[in-house]
Amino acid sequence: MAVSPEFLEFLKDQLSHFGPVRARRMFGGAGLFRDNLMFGLIAEDTLYLKIDERNRPDYEASGMAPFTYEGKGKKMQMSYYEIPPEVLEDPADLSVWARKAFEAALAATSPSKRRRRPTMGVVGN
Repeated sequence: MAVSPEFLEFLKDQLSHFGPVRARRMFGGAGLFRDNLMFGLIAEDTLYLKIDERNRPDYEASGMAPFTYEGKGKKMQMSYYEIPPEVLEDPADLSVWARKAFEAALAATSPSKRRRRPTMGVVGN
């Protein structure tokens, strides 16, 4: 699940309209965070954003698939879907999709876990 520095830099540029985000390497990939809340993940230079019942239809209508991995001998699925390529290429559209993903992540988090801390830019470490 490697993530290249070039892809992280590309995402930094593409997400500049969305606001301050940071990337944290984890499990061979990376998580995307805003206000200390993970709303996206990157695996093999592919961006996946958090979904819930409100934004899942957008991904399904675009024919996008969920993030899956092998765990305990079976295929596991997470609540993150691959972003459509045309959205990834358009910073304004990506900002809208990222905002919906952030809202899904916020809705899935209990109030006691919502800690607000300022974030810097997207980083590779």
